[in-house]
Amino acid sequence: MPTTPEDFLDTAEGAGKVMAHARLLLKLTRRLRNALPEPLDSAAQVANFKSGRIVIHAENGAVAAKIRQMSQRLCSELSVEGAKCNGIDVKVQPQVIPWQSSASNRKPLSATAISLLTQTASDLPQGALRSALEALLTRADRRPGE
Repeated sequence: MPTTPEDFLDTAEGAGKVMAHARLLLKLTRRLRNALPEPLDSAAQVANFKSGRIVIHAENGAVAAKIRQMSQRLCSELSVEGAKCNGIDVKVQPQVIPWQSSASNRKPLSATAISLLTQTASDLPQGALRSALEALLTRADRRPGE
């Protein structure tokens, strides 16, 4: 009896089931892309197939709504040559691009905030909090004209 996922995949029975399911998902994904109109085909993908239900992840709510409207036609088109589709579940799952980061917006401090932080830092004894406030004041952007 396998005790870890690696042990399970090392057995012929385990790897065979996983590979068969992966091939089925790839085949369903290709069929979905061919069945969807051009603006939608790149905004949705097959996530899973279980007990006759196909789970589709859509990038946003508008795509999900359109796919739900088309679900009967899609179900019959995805059922060709293999997996019998009893229904489609659509979930919104925005595509995450790991190498894309958003730039942070630095918010300038007002003259009032700077004076309050300066006063607070000067009232504190030497230590980590005072050093942190002084570093913040050194790096802080100031509002123009103040």
